[in-house]
Amino acid sequence: MTSEDARPVLRGPRFHLRPPISSDWRMWAEVRAESRDFLEQWEPTWPADALSRLGFRRRIRLYQRDARADQAYAFFIFSNADNQLMGGITFSNVRRGVTQSASAGYWVGRRFARQGVMAAAISLSIEWAFGDMGLHRVEAACLPGNRPSADLLRKCGFTEEGYARRYLRINGRWQDHLLFAILDSDPRPAFD
Repeated sequence: MTSEDARPVLRGPRFHLRPPISSDWRMWAEVRAESRDFLEQWEPTWPADALSRLGFRRRIRLYQRDARADQAYAFFIFSNADNQLMGGITFSNVRRGVTQSASAGYWVGRRFARQGVMAAAISLSIEWAFGDMGLHRVEAACLPGNRPSADLLRKCGFTEEGYARRYLRINGRWQDHLLFAILDSDPRPAFD
């Protein structure tokens, strides 16, 4: 647990996830800066102060407000070996009532890509979402040209459900997306 947020730390054999805190800024800014050209093509346009301490503080306040309102939950991914920040995963658009669902978004620093980091993070966080959060369904989307992301979602037990035209504004343009989902009753592989 952290003093800034009472959500749990999700622990796996090689990685752990926890809510971001203000003191993560320097490491977060470093990983994001060195991965900027790797990440920008898959993300919304970065604001001018994207990596600033002030911008990060605003981000943390938003994460905390959204968690208190049960609207979204953000986690950073850390290596157990050296506590290195490697990426993040967020459950947003939490919908309750008859739906019990959320949307998952994720990122990983360039130097940590294709090392099993995100598969392990998705696995840990999906178990939390279906357990502690009580969700029935988690959705995710990726650009049709982002083959590694589509393959990752399939590997983690997600099923491709459709194609959404001009679904999200990514890197300054409305872009089509492949839509995926996983249900609490679907088989889920475990990753370390």
